Amino acid sequence: MDSLVVLIPLLPFISAILIGFGHLSGKLTGEASENTTALIANWSISMSCLVAFSLLIADLLHKNSGSLSLGTWLSSDNLHIELNFISHGFNVYLATLFALILSIISRFSVNYMHREDGFHRFFAILCLFAAAILFLILSGNTVGTFFGWEISGLCSYLLIIYAYQRPVATVNATRVFVTNRLGDVGFILGISLTYAWTDSTNWLDLKALAVNLSTSEATGIALCFSLAAFAKSAQVPFTPWLSRAMEGPTPSSTVFYGAVMISSGVYLVYMLEPVFEKAPFAMAILILIGTITAFHSYIVGLTQSDVKSSLAFATSGQLGLMFIECGLGFWTFAIWHLCAHAVVRTYLFLTAPSLMHNVRDNPIKPFNPIIARLPWAYTASLQRFWLDQLSDWMLVRPIKRLAHDLSYFDDHVLDQVMGIPAPTINSISSLAELEERLIGAHPEPIENPFAKGSGIAGQITSQFATLTHWFEDRFILRGIGKDALNLGRKLGRIANQFEMFVLRPRYLVLFILTTLLLAF
Repeated sequence: MDSLVVLIPLLPFISAILIGFGHLSGKLTGEASENTTALIANWSISMSCLVAFSLLIADLLHKNSGSLSLGTWLSSDNLHIELNFISHGFNVYLATLFALILSIISRFSVNYMHREDGFHRFFAILCLFAAAILFLILSGNTVGTFFGWEISGLCSYLLIIYAYQRPVATVNATRVFVTNRLGDVGFILGISLTYAWTDSTNWLDLKALAVNLSTSEATGIALCFSLAAFAKSAQVPFTPWLSRAMEGPTPSSTVFYGAVMISSGVYLVYMLEPVFEKAPFAMAILILIGTITAFHSYIVGLTQSDVKSSLAFATSGQLGLMFIECGLGFWTFAIWHLCAHAVVRTYLFLTAPSLMHNVRDNPIKPFNPIIARLPWAYTASLQRFWLDQLSDWMLVRPIKRLAHDLSYFDDHVLDQVMGIPAPTINSISSLAELEERLIGAHPEPIENPFAKGSGIAGQITSQFATLTHWFEDRFILRGIGKDALNLGRKLGRIANQFEMFVLRPRYLVLFILTTLLLAF
């Protein structure tokens, strides 16, 4: 039964390829093909859900061995990365829950996205995301988890920028993408430290070898993965990206930022439970960041006037509570909290479009009277504690100024001293110019101010290029004939064959050995 674990991410991946290629080739386009696209997506994700339930039942009946390896993906010295999966325990439970949620969202999206310009693009990305997140959860090693982590982040970017003709959507998608890449730095460092100190990248090996780690080693690994988890789960100071991500369609907001993807940070911390247990400082960081995020999200959520923003900050606040629970050592409680939150948040996001209908004839609840009487607190809540502005001031603006200074130095200092070479721009190449002359074409000279030499080095290069072009034009292009051209082509083929003959492995080895002997 362990082999079923492969089908869970594979089925949505196949459907993503089918829909993607069908859309690019023009086979799936417009309203006429919506039923075909919806059928492929819904059936693949539903079948993946059924396979996940089958694997879960087999695990409950103790039919699974716990892991499945399909072979070695990469091997270098002591580094061996397998293509393996976990088919037992919490990973299977969470994969089953997420597969069920993805199936519900996929069916909901058929009517919601009906007659949208990007209908087929949406379902291709949704299926790819389903494959990525299920692979992330079921992968048996940190590298495989990272691949799922990155692909799901890419899908998130593609659906935030769904309405790519809107400048706000493109800006927000870019900000979200860059912010999550900061967390990827911590993930990569965590993988590197894990391999350096345990000689393994497998999750099961890491849990068994965690007892051999010193406190400092465990703290280093835990802090690196914590950075990745905080960025992915929108914890302070990364919280602002979550509200920006609401530019995408409601189904994508549900699957990414309400229930599934945003929970992967808590999942990552849970997978490192033995490591965090040996790192009290990292546990304290989880409690601190979780507390700050929960408080920040609660205060900001009090003054949000649109439903999706309110749900976004409610989500980040609940995730903050989960990090607190992990930091306090209540790991089982945190996991139950994660699963329950995913179910409830899915329902709330999917019903958000019908909110105006549901609250008809119901009075609007006023803001909390305590915060309404405190102007400074009300302003801070509306401005979301200026986290976005602080990130601009600390990161974005300094980098922009540095780029401006480097560009100015390049334009006004380096170019003046070194100069820009002036190549012969009347022809792209000698052969291209010859072909133009043979067909009788006489292209007009192109005036390109960029190609004009400047500076001392530029003037020297320009003069040399002019002299070379004159020599080539007088003695090569005008003196060459058809026979010479055919001869040149034959010589070129012979040279290519000789090169392929010489580059055979045995001759390369002989050449290297000869060079080493001569050197000694």
